[in-house]
Amino acid sequence: MIGGAMDDRGLWIAGTWGAALLLWLGFRLFYDGLRRPLRPHEIETFLAGLGERMDATGNDTARLRAFLEVDDGREFVMLNLVKTRPGVITDPESGETLGGAEWLRRYSRTFVRGLIRRGGHPVFVGRKVGGYIDAWNSSADPGWTLFGTMRYRSRRDLVRLAGDPAFRAVHPAKLLGTEATFSFPAQRIFGFHAGPRTTAGLALALLAALGHIAILTWG
Repeated sequence: MIGGAMDDRGLWIAGTWGAALLLWLGFRLFYDGLRRPLRPHEIETFLAGLGERMDATGNDTARLRAFLEVDDGREFVMLNLVKTRPGVITDPESGETLGGAEWLRRYSRTFVRGLIRRGGHPVFVGRKVGGYIDAWNSSADPGWTLFGTMRYRSRRDLVRLAGDPAFRAVHPAKLLGTEATFSFPAQRIFGFHAGPRTTAGLALALLAALGHIAILTWG
């Protein structure tokens, strides 16, 4: 009987650690994706689908195309600087009136949900608390109010998010709430924080260890 109980506990312990490993591998598959670079026809279809949206905001389609054409299939972070519109703004289509910051929050809620569904997430978001401290050969501070860094799983996910009907439907709220902005993509060289891969792995290992202890104690 004792030997049988020990065998049962061994199976439960192995199952606990096995489940934790499978969950971590599943998370990695979701978080890292398949890392398939965009194909030329996918880029063309996406850019054609943008229509006048790029030109309406003064963006350069050629620069976006160049970024997509050198896709390596890997993650990147988008740095965003934003100046929200002061006062209240009325939507010319619906007649709804909200503050600039509230229009931007309306857009951000939909954007972040779509980003998370595609393996991305905000990395750091904050508000500006002072003027330029160090600025060389750069244009004057237009009055930035917010900054954010958003992690994208891949350029493919950027394309899919931009083409999502829910994102397109809420994009006018961004235009209503934003007076000025610029964004550029970057890839990390090094960092001093534990990312979601490490955090998820440690959390699952902790849960498995607690389950291991519980099995030995009460099994």
